[in-house]
Amino acid sequence: MSTATPNPALSEVVQVAQSYYDSHDADTFYAEVWGGEDIHIGLYESETEPIAPASQRTIARLAETFGTLNASTHLLDLGSGYGGTARYLVKNFGCTVTALNLSSVENHRHRELNEKAGLSDRITVIDGNFESIPAADSSFDAVCSQDAILHSGQRAQVIAEVARVLKPGGRFVFTDPMQADTCPENVLEPILNRIHLDTLGSPQFYRQEAQKQGLVEVGFENLTHQLIRHYSRVLEETEARQAQLQEKISETYLENMKKGLRYWVEGGNNGYLAWGIFHFQKPA
Repeated sequence: MSTATPNPALSEVVQVAQSYYDSHDADTFYAEVWGGEDIHIGLYESETEPIAPASQRTIARLAETFGTLNASTHLLDLGSGYGGTARYLVKNFGCTVTALNLSSVENHRHRELNEKAGLSDRITVIDGNFESIPAADSSFDAVCSQDAILHSGQRAQVIAEVARVLKPGGRFVFTDPMQADTCPENVLEPILNRIHLDTLGSPQFYRQEAQKQGLVEVGFENLTHQLIRHYSRVLEETEARQAQLQEKISETYLENMKKGLRYWVEGGNNGYLAWGIFHFQKPA
């Protein structure tokens, strides 16, 4: 059951995502299976590697992609989840991070983990929505996001908002589960129905929207094989730990989760999906 009252100011898709991530079952599942730090696709060095270190490796790759992070960087993390990315960037680069996230449940845990790590003075956690970023124009040196923009019903607006709040010369690095540019029509319905979406973005979509906003593509590292590996690992872990997980999570949630994970794996294996690290820059 959701702990939050739907906000009519949010798009319907975002309200659905908020209700889902605030639910006890979802919060417990991600905390248990991902380790309570991250909720994004990992970069695996083997087919049996645990999820948590693979997820942390994605953050390290994200930071490497920026290439310019330091103690003077003010970074905005969109869809920040439990704050694993923010804490990594602060610890390793001394950045100041504003973490924007729609789930009050995740944000509560994020703040607790920041306090425990002694990083509350460097990370500001904001309950909010990236379709309307609560910040002035040209506020941030860098913006990142990991596997969150898909939950927006107005993805073009999200890219416009990123371009607005980036300083000239600022960089935008993100990942998002996408449909392949060559994906046939209607084949993603099982995935879309499972996550209550009408569409997914595609690499071409993000390139076009970024270009409309004056952002210049620096690069795209295609890592779609890691999407397949990640959802396979989450499915394997869920099945292996089902008896333990059922003590804390409803059987209905777990069965639906396994069904959805199989759809992601199948879609990836069929060449219908794409995933990787996008890197854009706002001209100076």
